[in-house]
Amino acid sequence: MTRVIFHTATTLDGYLATDDDSLDWLFAVPGADEAEAAFGDFLAGVGVLVMGSATYEWMLRHEALLDAPEKWAGYYGARPTFVFSSRPLPRVPGADIRVVSGGIEAHWTSIQDAAGAGDVWIVGGGDLAGQFVDAGLLDEIRLSVAPATLGSGKPLLPRVLGADRLILRHVQRAGQFVELVYAVS
Repeated sequence: MTRVIFHTATTLDGYLATDDDSLDWLFAVPGADEAEAAFGDFLAGVGVLVMGSATYEWMLRHEALLDAPEKWAGYYGARPTFVFSSRPLPRVPGADIRVVSGGIEAHWTSIQDAAGAGDVWIVGGGDLAGQFVDAGLLDEIRLSVAPATLGSGKPLLPRVLGADRLILRHVQRAGQFVELVYAVS
């Protein structure tokens, strides 16, 4: 059964990125290698990626993926990726990037089909994950909490989810990060 998982890193004060969509704060945290050690196991179960346009555009810029498209396959393999955007976006050459617009419900069947037996990984951002919450489709939240604060920025999950909907399944230290896994009911 396909699960929808929001797997991301966040600051102590609950931000995914700065106001201008930068993740530089994340790469400044010592011990990030330890936090990424188990990521390969997670990625092995993923059949499809889903992300918003700001996340995708940051990746294009930060990794220079249009000039070095082979990096995409090195990170994500041949997994299909749905990018939700209200405007046209460039596609990484050779990658299965599907730029779509509108609500997630309109694309849910295609996302499920692309995932096959694998999970759906919501790469970012928080509002897109919130749209999955709104549709009753989010199954799990996996957070790597970094020892940093931003004061403002792009919120982790701009929705109200009470303790009655979140069940803590796992806690682990990974370098300077705390990894938390919540089931969403």
